[in-house]
Amino acid sequence: MLEGMGYELVRVAVIGRERPTVQVMIERADGALLALTDCEAVSHALSALLDVEDPMTGAWTLEVSSPGIDRPLTRARDWNRFAGHLARVEMAVAQNGQKRFSGVVLGADAETARLRLEDGAEVTLPRAGMRRARLVLTDALIAATAHPPQIN
Repeated sequence: MLEGMGYELVRVAVIGRERPTVQVMIERADGALLALTDCEAVSHALSALLDVEDPMTGAWTLEVSSPGIDRPLTRARDWNRFAGHLARVEMAVAQNGQKRFSGVVLGADAETARLRLEDGAEVTLPRAGMRRARLVLTDALIAATAHPPQIN
């Protein structure tokens, strides 16, 4: 559905228990900046679909948003697109005795992502084992995302 509307799914998260919030992060497939009207259009379409499918019992809230500048890195293409920028990663299970990593994004494939740590060492982490991976807000990241490239 999202692809047909010209959007790509970045992440879905369900937060909370009493009245959970379903957070849906999207971006435009053409690479243009996401506008409030984009979020509204997706919210209306998803609301209608979820009302029919009714995947959750009880009351819940739908939230549609952009991933933001300091976005989560959820797909290999995100890791490759933001190569050269600083990121923080938290693993579900320790890798070589460590759960938290911070470094420069070097890229990813379907299975792993790579970072260059502060000490210059490179680490390869299994993407499936990541609890969180997110870009760090820096001046370089702000400049790089001010006018994203158009995707053809």
